[in-house]
Amino acid sequence: MAYTIEQIARALGAEAAGAPDIEIDRVAEPADAGPRDLALATKPEYANALPLGAARAAMLWEGADWRALGLEAAIMAPRPRYAMAGLSRMFDTGEGWGEGVHASAVIDPTAELGDDVHVAPFAVIGARARIGAGTRIGPHASIGADAVIGDGGLIRDGVRIAARVRIGARVIINPGAVLGGDGFSFVTPEVSGVEAARSTLGDQGDAEAQSYARIHSLGSVRIGDDVEVGSNSSIDRGTVRDTVIGDRTKIDSMVMVGHNVVVGNDTLLCGMVGLAGSARIGDNVVLGGQVGVGDNIFVGDRVIAGGGTGILSNVPAGRVILGYPAMKMESHIEMYKGLRRLGRLYADVADLKKAVIKPAKSD
Repeated sequence: MAYTIEQIARALGAEAAGAPDIEIDRVAEPADAGPRDLALATKPEYANALPLGAARAAMLWEGADWRALGLEAAIMAPRPRYAMAGLSRMFDTGEGWGEGVHASAVIDPTAELGDDVHVAPFAVIGARARIGAGTRIGPHASIGADAVIGDGGLIRDGVRIAARVRIGARVIINPGAVLGGDGFSFVTPEVSGVEAARSTLGDQGDAEAQSYARIHSLGSVRIGDDVEVGSNSSIDRGTVRDTVIGDRTKIDSMVMVGHNVVVGNDTLLCGMVGLAGSARIGDNVVLGGQVGVGDNIFVGDRVIAGGGTGILSNVPAGRVILGYPAMKMESHIEMYKGLRRLGRLYADVADLKKAVIKPAKSD
């Protein structure tokens, strides 16, 4: 669907400049933009590529000189990246699954589908599951018995939602995600070497090798409103109580959330984050890529953890951390600087030793 520059600017609450009736079919990077594209030149360095394309209009930063850039029209937003959220929503063409319930979908007669629910080919919806109005279920997705999904959800291709999982409104679950698999919880008949090492911080004691017995997961998973879960991520059900993900939290691809974990509201879990069982993550937390959080650890509100951080102890609210084990980011950076200077330090010490052992002869 095409929009005019004026329509786009009004929808985004941004300023339109130049010819307001230019029609736009899609958004594009500056070098690839054609005459009916809106070029995304939201920074001066991006605008340098405009001459390589054929854009007549662009989204620019506030105060940009659109005429000097050779444009006929522009949209200028105080925070262009935030405006991108609304712009991308306008031009999202969807998944192309079609409307209604496909004939190949398998839906238990006791399942309840709200108004305007769409179910794509080969999806499976189990007994007593409840799907909210306007939710879209993708191809080969499966929804377990007694699962609940709120209104306006998007459950994409190949998603697995297990029995009794409860999901809020307007969620987006990306391809291959698994919600409600059993937690990784096992126990030995006697105290194991792992338990002994955890207690002593190193010594396994006299524990013998044993086989593991499975602890079944009797809880489930509860997902809040406006949550997104990335492709191939996994959220395990709780052992007795539910694993919980708070409202508006966004989970990237390849993230592992263990059993009994509680994640707060408005938190970001970036790619390959791993949360061990019973970890508790506060509100507005950001965990960078490959961050690992140990079991039973508490991470306070507004904590920011840089990529690759290993969190092995509780973290107070508001702290910015980095490293393994995690420490204040500024401390880690100073330590790293010192590490890089070690070679020079060793050379200086070697020179001092030579000077002490073989003092220079005086005249």
